[in-house]
Amino acid sequence: MPVTSAAGAATGEGARPMDILRLATAGSVDDGKSTLIGRLLYDSKAILEDQLAAVERTSRARGEDYTNLALLTDGLRAEREQGITIDVAYRYFATPRRKFIIADTPGHIQYTRNMVTGASTADLAIVLVDARNGLTEQSRRHAFLTTLLRVPHLVLAVNKMDLVDYDQATFERISEEFAAFAAKLEIGDLTFVPISALHGDNVVQRSANMPWFDGPSLLHHLEHVHIASDRNLIDVRFPVQYVIRPHQATDPELHDYRGYAGQVAGGVLKPGDEVMHLPSGLTTKIQRIDTAQGPLPEVFPPMSVTLVLEDDLDISRGDMICRPHNQPWVSQDIEAMVCWMSESRTLARRDRLIVKHTTRTVKAIVRDLHYRLDVNTLHRDETADHLGLNEVGRVTLRLTQPLFCDPYSRNRQTGGLILIDEATNATVGAAMITEGH
Repeated sequence: MPVTSAAGAATGEGARPMDILRLATAGSVDDGKSTLIGRLLYDSKAILEDQLAAVERTSRARGEDYTNLALLTDGLRAEREQGITIDVAYRYFATPRRKFIIADTPGHIQYTRNMVTGASTADLAIVLVDARNGLTEQSRRHAFLTTLLRVPHLVLAVNKMDLVDYDQATFERISEEFAAFAAKLEIGDLTFVPISALHGDNVVQRSANMPWFDGPSLLHHLEHVHIASDRNLIDVRFPVQYVIRPHQATDPELHDYRGYAGQVAGGVLKPGDEVMHLPSGLTTKIQRIDTAQGPLPEVFPPMSVTLVLEDDLDISRGDMICRPHNQPWVSQDIEAMVCWMSESRTLARRDRLIVKHTTRTVKAIVRDLHYRLDVNTLHRDETADHLGLNEVGRVTLRLTQPLFCDPYSRNRQTGGLILIDEATNATVGAAMITEGH
């Protein structure tokens, strides 16, 4: 995966720390997602000269009289030959204000699972709509999936405005139609931008062709959208990933060292804070918070750190550290919305699976399939007896051991599950916890 020169410069020694915006693109086939990302990379000077030269050569070889910027992201040979995006392509670039990780996700309905993968960690999703076609079934499908995955910020980019003569009425009609559909969903922050990815209108620079639009360019919005408060800073959640015991240490101070390494999944932790260990329920205090760069006075999501506690507790991988008076659910029965991703098998009642949740892995059985959801109409089919590839439904899972979890709507880290096939060890689904019993 290539790292651009701009991103490389931003992460060099002595560079000031910048926050990272993870964004995913979605939309129907041929709405211009790959072209938009290519334009962002090109206009923000985030591609190398040899990359651009290669794209220009390929464009000429295809008989195109313009530089096809979509080729910057459609990296697979099959994608270039068919002119479609198949897999999730990740691209990295940076501006002086922020670093970006872009997940370019496919538009085809048969690749919905790839779109779910790309959007599951996104802070912001861009749903593209072709100005000539307006909202399609896929546009609504992708908007619903981004809200199901609790992506905090959503941008509707009305693309190919050049092909409708930059008509204001067309943009407003599509925006109003989407706003009416979005009212049925839980969208925290919704923004509308008219663009032409091919010509660069309103992508990086404001467009002189659309003087009627008084909003910012797409890149300006991406640089300034506020994401610091999107993560849960209230509920302390620290899933233990690894116990550090340097038995061979020559330094006497390290001989009795016991640290608990992991990634902060919620809340703010400081030395001196009282914390509780699950599943034991025992309490202690944080003595120190270590990192590779030295101890820290305060940590928060998504920092990876090592906690040193005042008391010697029996803590192992998969355990949880939280606040005594703010604990997660401790549950063996979980209700969740499942996105099924397997071509080789379906999901049905009584099926057995492996569930991976934060750093904990347990076995589970599907106790009940409540309904299958039509993500285009939002209709619930309560007669459904299975979920097939790319289908979404609500299930109850019975686990062999309890999980320490939260609703996905409150914490995406402690509320998300990965479903794994027992026989093949392949990932077959992703789930968002709605209830615990």
